Amino acid sequence: MASQRFARPIFDNPFLKIQELPGNTVKRNSESLKKANCDPKGTSLVVTRDVDLDTTKNTWLRLYVPRRLTKNPTPKKLPLIMYYHGGGFVCFHANTFIFDVFCQALAERVGAMVISLEYRLAPEHRLPAAYDDAMDGLEWLKTTKDEWVCNFADLSKVFLGGTSSGGNLAYNAGLRAAAMTKELEPIKIKGLILHHPFFSGKNRTESEEKQKDDQLLPLHAVDKMFDLCLPKGVDHDHEYCNPCANGGSKHLDDMKELGWKVFVSGACEDPLVDAARGCVRLMEEKGIKVFKFFGDGYHAMEVFDQSMAAALYDAAKDFVYAASRT
Repeated sequence: MASQRFARPIFDNPFLKIQELPGNTVKRNSESLKKANCDPKGTSLVVTRDVDLDTTKNTWLRLYVPRRLTKNPTPKKLPLIMYYHGGGFVCFHANTFIFDVFCQALAERVGAMVISLEYRLAPEHRLPAAYDDAMDGLEWLKTTKDEWVCNFADLSKVFLGGTSSGGNLAYNAGLRAAAMTKELEPIKIKGLILHHPFFSGKNRTESEEKQKDDQLLPLHAVDKMFDLCLPKGVDHDHEYCNPCANGGSKHLDDMKELGWKVFVSGACEDPLVDAARGCVRLMEEKGIKVFKFFGDGYHAMEVFDQSMAAALYDAAKDFVYAASRT
């Protein structure tokens, strides 16, 4: 086992206790994790409110706005980040406490409106269900008359972002969105924010071999979650798992033509860091401008430990405002 210089979070790790049940479902240990209620009154630095997306799918959105904007009679509109939570497409929710705290800090520290999507989980709803839900979220954003969106969001400066499987979701939803920009107007997507994206493949990378027994995200758990979320009958070189398979998506050319920028972060003790680096190389080979933020740490550390998050928020802020100017 590789040495681990950074202590992993101490909690009842749901990635290690996924129990498959009859009827194409699982027992989720993550359901016991603390949930956060929305706070529309603004007792903290960020106000939050939930809105339904599609009640037939039990999907919804949590909106985050820096409270200072709500006190301004003529608020300046902010860039908007459509955020997708992590959990291997199998665990967690938009209102899971650690992701709610992360989104609040993202809104306050970056200076953006954030909308977090509650999407359908696998294996009950295998991919591309979550990608479909992300596109539903963009359709809602395109047509909504929601007061907060109308007052605080600059729809010409939209970013798709997420952590872990949420980074995978942002990437794949981005590929779809890049192919249908006219249909999404007045939304104008400026780029993607891929925070420790959840990618892998059939062939083991050096970081997967080195960190195969990682305490937070061991390789057997990565494989299990991809087995549960990918379409039945496909292997781990499917495009939903391995973005580099078969030379990558043709829609990367659309991203380049649109001038999108992509922010990718990774950590040295993350088993998936080499897969993220491979995605970076692919995008750069396609001519896409990539902002890289790789350093010490473990998978999704900024979500699990806010004391490690300041540098990420600063880098994400620099990226969002630089990309917004183009």
